[in-house]
Amino acid sequence: MQRPEAWPRPHPGEGAAAAQAGGPAPSARAGEPSGLRLQEPSLYTIKAVFILDNDGRRLLAKYYDDTFPSMKEQMVFEKNVFNKTSRTESEIAFFGGMTIVYKNSIDLFLYVVGSSYENELMLMSVLTCLFESLNHMLRKNVEKRWLLENMDGAFLVLDEIVDGGVILESDPQQVIQKVNFRADDGGLTEQSVAQQNGHQGTSETQNPGARAQPDGTHRNTGPWALARNRT
Repeated sequence: MQRPEAWPRPHPGEGAAAAQAGGPAPSARAGEPSGLRLQEPSLYTIKAVFILDNDGRRLLAKYYDDTFPSMKEQMVFEKNVFNKTSRTESEIAFFGGMTIVYKNSIDLFLYVVGSSYENELMLMSVLTCLFESLNHMLRKNVEKRWLLENMDGAFLVLDEIVDGGVILESDPQQVIQKVNFRADDGGLTEQSVAQQNGHQGTSETQNPGARAQPDGTHRNTGPWALARNRT
């Protein structure tokens, strides 16, 4: 599917230093009055989506711009976000010039990251869609064990919700229908998973226990078909 035209994405590394240090957002550029900087409209509303366990370790992550261009910067950012949010009851955090919505589910923390000027309700709709879609897919509570066993399906769910930072879908029923159609049509194969995990312009990681394949891709051993039919 061809991605719609939009305004340019942020410059590489913008905001990363402040987020890693836990500090405020970058100040206005030279010549711009403080507090009067206007943001250009953009379709690229999502900067990142990631899921951590209850120790703050990454299980699944996708980054959609160059705010955190390296794996090291991403991991530091995730750890700082976890430390800030894991012991609070709130569902929204403002950190390093970004708006973050999150949800705790048993032994998992799910996060959706947008720019500081993004609508929290829009970000929350993505988070809710992701959680409810995973809950339907697993037919269990969304927890670490079931997520690790069905990581391929989890990535397919996420890719139906967000593509390159653009929100595609916020209705979990539509997401599940599309994912099931792809699975029933034979779309969930080694080749399709490799394609899903190779989107240009994103950075993503599966769980550390994923099994390496001869072609260099990684596939989790958990059967997607069993997850779809589990009662």
